[in-house]
Formats: sequence, structure tokens, C-alpha cells
Amino acid sequence: MSTWTLGIIGGSGLYQIDTLEDAQWIRVASPFGEASDEILCGRIGDVKLRFLPRHGRGHRIPPGEVNARANVDALKRAGCTDILSISSVGSLREELLPGRFCVADQFIDRTKGRASSFFGTGMVAHVSMAEPVCERLSAFAAAAVERAGGDVAHGGTYLAMEGPQFSTRAESHLYRQWGADIIGMTAMPEAKLCREAEMPYALIGMVTDYDCWREEEAFVEVSQVIAQMQANGEIARRAISELVAALPAERAASPLDTVLDHALITAEDARDPAMLAKLDAVAGRVL
Repeated sequence: MSTWTLGIIGGSGLYQIDTLEDAQWIRVASPFGEASDEILCGRIGDVKLRFLPRHGRGHRIPPGEVNARANVDALKRAGCTDILSISSVGSLREELLPGRFCVADQFIDRTKGRASSFFGTGMVAHVSMAEPVCERLSAFAAAAVERAGGDVAHGGTYLAMEGPQFSTRAESHLYRQWGADIIGMTAMPEAKLCREAEMPYALIGMVTDYDCWREEEAFVEVSQVIAQMQANGEIARRAISELVAALPAERAASPLDTVLDHALITAEDARDPAMLAKLDAVAGRVL
């Protein structure tokens, strides 16, 4: 058993948490570069929280330039045991209307050119992404949204696109055919990196629009998205407090805490010391 230290990565529509006690912004250095911002460290009751605005305060970093490796590494160094991602998303399903929430349980990665692993030449590892989210944390998250007054879909496939442009109509129709339910620009490689860092991950998608597959509707505009983001953000902030209140006093171990036990493949005498030094936080337990 251990205590919870919940990391929250806030996306579009969630840039701060006002309910944190003893809150202070702390810069956490990472060998993978600069994180999106300082980390807001504090607590709600007895639960420690570490909040990182994914796009930086003021939303200054576009999706493709978010340094997800530095973000996840910094949260690991800040002591996080679990990560909750909160992201604005578009809907690819009629029933996921703007204003609803969706706790994703699968991903399709259509990003390109983003560093998607902490490992590489000199230290190779392969982790399973068959079930990419933490079932326990996802259940807590969905229940918390409901208690906060939100209407939430339990499960859904998140299509991660490169951006920063929105989809073409042809792409939107294609993603629906693939079985995707929601679409966003930031969950990948974030979810992969959290798995490599042995931090269970869950994602709350806040639906802002219908993407562009509905032929009878106008295309997506930022003004429309911002208005819905503000309404969703209020529920998301309440959901964080509800989630924290529902967490057990002690955190039982998760199988995801030890995924690197059987993931490392590079022979010990072939490992690069410089690479190992960079991995001291995310993989130090097994190196």
C-alpha cells in the first residue's frame, strides 16, 4: 500500500485548479527538455496533487510542439503515482453531443514526428499498449464527472490527430468508419509515455463540438470551441474534487506500476550510460 499523488494534465479549457491547498508553482527540470510550464503542487485534503497545464499558462504551445516527454518525466520526478489527463475533444458520434464527457479506454495514434518513447538506442524497451488506460482510475474519473453534474460516456476510442488544423470532412468520415468516438490532438504520445513511466493513466474528454462529419452543420470554429470549453471546464474542476474525495485512503498497488519488469530488452553490457542517466526517473526502479 502507498499514498496517492495524483498528477493532472490540464488541456484546453483547464489551466488551473483553484481548490488546491498549500499551492505553489515549482519548476521541475527534465533531461528531456523543458516541460510546458511549472508544476502547481498542492493538496486537496490528504491527497497530494501535481497540476501541469499541457499548453502552458495562456495556451501558448500548439499541440505538435508540446514536449510530452518532458511533461511526463517532470510529473514522475514530482512524485506522481497516477496521471489524469483532461482534454477538450471533438465528437465523432451523434450521441456524444457538445457538453458531454467521455472517459476514453482506447486510442488510435495518427500523430507524426513526435518523440513517442523515453527509450532508444542504448536502452530499448517495449511496453504493452493493448489496454492503454488504467481501469481503476478511469472508473474513479467517470464517477467523479457524474457526481460533478456532468453527463459522461464510460469508454470510447480517442483518435489522436496531428493538428493544429482541424480535420477535413473526408478524414472525419474516415475516422468514424474506423470506430473512433472522439478526436483530439494531445493524448498521444502522452498515454504511451505514462505507460513507460509506470504511471497509470486515465483521460476525461470534454466534448466541445461535432468535428465536421455532420454535413448539415457548419465547420468547427475556435469561438464555438472556446465557449463550450468554459462550460466544460467548470464541471471538470468540480470532478477533480469529487475524484479526490472518493479515492481510498491507501493506494493499492496496480499492475501498471511494474510494467517495465518485463519490458527491457537491451543486454546490461550494451546499455548506454548516458541514456540510463536520462532514464533515472521514469525507469530508475529497474535500471
